[in-house]
Amino acid sequence: MKNFSKITLGVLLVSAAAFTSCNNDDDPIVPAEKASIYERLGGTKMIADPDNAGQMIEAGRLSFRKVINSTIGLIVADVQSNASGNLQEHFAPLLAETGQTQATNIAKLSDNLTDFFSFNTGGTNAVNKYTGLNMVATHDPAQNPRMGTKIDAVAYTKFEGYVGAAANKNGVAANTELYTDIVAVLESLRKPIIQK
Repeated sequence: MKNFSKITLGVLLVSAAAFTSCNNDDDPIVPAEKASIYERLGGTKMIADPDNAGQMIEAGRLSFRKVINSTIGLIVADVQSNASGNLQEHFAPLLAETGQTQATNIAKLSDNLTDFFSFNTGGTNAVNKYTGLNMVATHDPAQNPRMGTKIDAVAYTKFEGYVGAAANKNGVAANTELYTDIVAVLESLRKPIIQK
């Protein structure tokens, strides 16, 4: 019985020491992983597509499509009104098209940009696969005849402004972490896109 008591006492002491050394107060706090931009824009939750009756769309993809379509609308409106610093020279091939050809190609541009941003910000489902040109080739008129001229830093900053205004218009306030993260994605693309 004496050995049993010593063993029991030893086990209790070792257990107490183990539990005491595992006290949560001593462990560093590991922050939870931040959700992707795509998830914060609605993620993979399926919702009715307002532009395609009877079809469903991922909420994150719809959010990107809305911002992209608003961005395209702002660019076209500035070109049409001859606003200072508009991006007409860069979008000249697309804007020179007329009728159904222009509408179809603007829709393709929207889809391509939606694919690109959805895929590169956390959209992992097959619908969000980007298969277009890389950023250098896309923005080089020698490699992409749909590009009017090479982009300089001023034009790219103007484009970022259009995206920011479009994000605001679609519910992403400028003073939020989500907005800052979207700007960071755009800034990460600055170097390969600016070629002038």
